[in-house]
Amino acid sequence: MIRELATGSDFWTDTVWITDSTPVPCGMSRPTVQRSNLAGWAGFGYCASHSRFFWGLRLYLVCTPTGMPILWALANPRIGEREVLAAMPEVDADLVAQREGILLISDKGFASRTFEKELAELGIELLRPSLKRERKRYGVPILKKVRQLIESVNYTLKGQLDLEQHGGRTFEGVAIRVAQNVLALAAGIWHNNRIGAPVTRSLIAYDH
Repeated sequence: MIRELATGSDFWTDTVWITDSTPVPCGMSRPTVQRSNLAGWAGFGYCASHSRFFWGLRLYLVCTPTGMPILWALANPRIGEREVLAAMPEVDADLVAQREGILLISDKGFASRTFEKELAELGIELLRPSLKRERKRYGVPILKKVRQLIESVNYTLKGQLDLEQHGGRTFEGVAIRVAQNVLALAAGIWHNNRIGAPVTRSLIAYDH
């Protein structure tokens, strides 16, 4: 459904993608964790932006600079970020094959020569900040501003669509509710684009 919405806008053919992951908490107490039906799927992870640990899943999102979702996945926080992100374009290989010259923008957490090689084999170039031990990579000056875009998309999912208050009690329940959030974001962006709204990602007009 997200693909059908996106193909109805100008954003679907965009070859600049931004990626990040964000926590999807599923329990706030030890008793909840111990008896949860999510055991085996969820796990403990760390949220650097809020300097706290959480128990739940991580949402990995790949979107265009306008915020239109292209790929998304839920994973146990213990699974490496690069491992999850590398698998996403492989699962949707036909989607990647439809585009040439994809530029994927990420943060330092995805730094790895092996990972970049895997993406390159799929026709995806990774643009990320330089590590301290590296020679300064090209494109770095624009990254901070672009990175703020994906952070604002996560804020929309959490602040306006209540991503963290999903209420799911099973993996299927959480997955369905997260899918509804991502679909709502895509629908809002699609509609705003159709009516010529100045900020396509804003859902404030529909928040009532």
